[in-house]
Amino acid sequence: MKKYIVTGMTCAACQARVEKAVSKVAGVQECSVSLLTNSMGVEGSASPKAIIKAVEKAGYSASLVNDTDVNNLNSAESQLENKELPVLKKRLIWSVGFLIVLMYVSMGHMMWGWPVPSFLHGNHFAIGLIQMILAAIIIVINKKFFISGFRSVLHGAPNMDTLVALGSGVSFIYSVVVLFTSDNIMDNLYFESAGTILTLITVGKLLESVSKGKTTNALKSLMKLSPKTAVIIKDGQEKEVPIEEVSVDDIFVVKPGESIPVDGIVIEGSSAVNEAALTGESIPVDKIEGSGVSAATINTSGYLKCKATRIGKDTTLSQIIQMVSDAAATKAPIAKIADKVSGVFVPAVIVISVVTFVVWFLFGAEFAFALSKAICVLVVSCPCALGLATPVAIMVGNGVGAKNGILFKTSASLEATGRTQIVALDKTGTITLGQPKVVQVLNNNFTEIDLVYRNLNDIMLLQAAINLEVKSEHPLAKAVVEFAKSADMVAEELLEWQAVGGQGVKGKNGDTEYFAGNYNFIQANTSILENADLNQKLNNFITEIAQRGQTPLIFSTKTAFLGIISVADVIKEEAPKTIKQLKNMGIHVVMLTGDNEVTAKSIATQVGVDEVIAGVLPEGKETVIRALKNKGKVAMVGDGINDAPALTRADIGIAIGAGTDVAIDAADIVLVKSHLDDVPAAINLSRRTLTNIHENLFWAFFYNVILIPIAAGVYYNNFGLQMNPMLGAAAMSLSSFCVVSNALRLNLINIKKEGKKIKSNLKEVSNMEKTIKVEGMMCEHCEAHVKEALEALKGVETAVPNHESGEVKLTLSKEVKDKDFEKVISKAGYKFLG
Repeated sequence: MKKYIVTGMTCAACQARVEKAVSKVAGVQECSVSLLTNSMGVEGSASPKAIIKAVEKAGYSASLVNDTDVNNLNSAESQLENKELPVLKKRLIWSVGFLIVLMYVSMGHMMWGWPVPSFLHGNHFAIGLIQMILAAIIIVINKKFFISGFRSVLHGAPNMDTLVALGSGVSFIYSVVVLFTSDNIMDNLYFESAGTILTLITVGKLLESVSKGKTTNALKSLMKLSPKTAVIIKDGQEKEVPIEEVSVDDIFVVKPGESIPVDGIVIEGSSAVNEAALTGESIPVDKIEGSGVSAATINTSGYLKCKATRIGKDTTLSQIIQMVSDAAATKAPIAKIADKVSGVFVPAVIVISVVTFVVWFLFGAEFAFALSKAICVLVVSCPCALGLATPVAIMVGNGVGAKNGILFKTSASLEATGRTQIVALDKTGTITLGQPKVVQVLNNNFTEIDLVYRNLNDIMLLQAAINLEVKSEHPLAKAVVEFAKSADMVAEELLEWQAVGGQGVKGKNGDTEYFAGNYNFIQANTSILENADLNQKLNNFITEIAQRGQTPLIFSTKTAFLGIISVADVIKEEAPKTIKQLKNMGIHVVMLTGDNEVTAKSIATQVGVDEVIAGVLPEGKETVIRALKNKGKVAMVGDGINDAPALTRADIGIAIGAGTDVAIDAADIVLVKSHLDDVPAAINLSRRTLTNIHENLFWAFFYNVILIPIAAGVYYNNFGLQMNPMLGAAAMSLSSFCVVSNALRLNLINIKKEGKKIKSNLKEVSNMEKTIKVEGMMCEHCEAHVKEALEALKGVETAVPNHESGEVKLTLSKEVKDKDFEKVISKAGYKFLG
């Protein structure tokens, strides 16, 4: 996505105009304009030149934010600086000064007899002339309303400034005409209205600008955290250099109390580092040799020597800032409601104003009265409140999330998370720590090995274990390798090493082929389970340890059983409480795992999930998520490469921050702290933000629906209810301020606080299971081909082919005829056998 800065926008109508103009440019796939940050994000192949030209043709200005600016935190911070505020303050001070004099002359003297120079006594024309001059000065001071307003008319897209300029301008022109043509001057002058309208609208703009500035405080605070210098070791000497001069692999030092300048790895020393700036976690984290450190965190105690691993835009801090900034540049789907209204709002208000004047005048009202009502309609209407209702809440919500280590990648994800009905949790690394430990090791005689007095069988098992598992990235493999190393075993290189996802690994040492994995993997690749006695013993042992939540890894050659190693993962301390909290929020909690059903149920019982789906291979997670989506909105929580397809398939993908880069890239939300209890916090924040948006939209619509009829005098004859233009301007000036202030209340919420219990509202989906026979499948590629063909068939939720048995297990949401199966399978190049 390319980013642009757009200038000249004043309200939601401007925003809608720019979006519409840019969206028409050839090659633009998506365009999102933010009135809050005066920014625009554009996706597609269109050239920046064509996009900028479209913006200019619409009556505004745009400039491309280049990569250097995006990655330079000082430049990014400058873009968020509230440059409008000083200008508005200056305009307001001058406007108020002249307005006070104008009001003194027009109302103080005439209504209450306040003293004026003697030459003005009884000289109504002179008093009117002075009013005209003062009002003209206020108009010149606030000329931006008129320039922007009439320029937008010339471009066929009137905006809020058009309404203000018309209201004030018509009041001024009418008063000038009366001044020079009428005998009854003082009762028909509206110079004070012309000046007051502009001044009050400027007050509202100022309040709005102050409030808008506060919505980006979280982002600006993050940017200010970035260290400006680093102390690196060069030629054996410590040297302080600007942060831009630090390179990857440079050695830098951090003394107690100093900020860590870039991401790195500790190579010498130990300390405790306060990471609250990035994670919201107030307790310092211990760092030793080999520990990772992040830019902007604070070294609280010891002296650290580190090697730089990520600098500039690649640091964790920069990525967090970029993610929060990108989210602000996108548009939530709910904003489309306001966008549609904003696109026609200003023209509709002008039409209502004209109709108001005509109706009152034709029905016998005085010209001045009819004009007053028409002006009131113009100045009371506020498209800004509509335009700000969604983005200010999104920006504040994103800021609250960032302060708590919860990063929403887009506005759409912040909105959608609150609608979650099902949370699918990957077991390893999510519910558990993902750091399993070996708890039991039995050799081929089912005897516990003795690490001190190891026999040949023990050594064969440990050697095979470290050889097979040393290359594997699986957490269970790492636990086995650590255990073998603790027994002083050294890995040997295996030939033809291969990992079979979710099942096991295999490799050759000389002429002997070795295998390690689950029962099904060993059964499919070796002949050892043909021994009935061994088969029975393994089954009994596996059943027993599975009930304790342990995972067995069987080791063997093609023909000989070597032993079994039991590994257990540790459940995260917060997991049971978090799952209970999710259930109290009306969310159905599902645990996905590749473990066998008995082991999975043991873990599930301990943590209290609603549903367990066990024996799920990595490629099967995406299929499970697809089936769950038939029941409701699904959020998938995971941390590994194998979770990426499922994270993408889910309505909302949530990546644990300590997970792999691939998982984080695939997710919609990143939990920086890797704490599971941030999942309900993210959902709670989304729900509160969504509620805030609904409140803002309600008040924005309600304000206009209620006050426009009052301004038009609809209730005047029956109830005597009316509004003068100055009150209308005051109401308009406060409307946007109220919407922004309401959004700022999100800063006060405690997203970790449990709310009242909510009942789940999942759809009841009756899925049917069916097994069919397919001839012609020869390998895993054939299985994938058949799976893709069948799952594209309407009514088929999941398809699990097995080329060895020639069977496909199906989950159906409705009855599917055999002829339909035959058609898609034949088209895929296989034969349907029924």
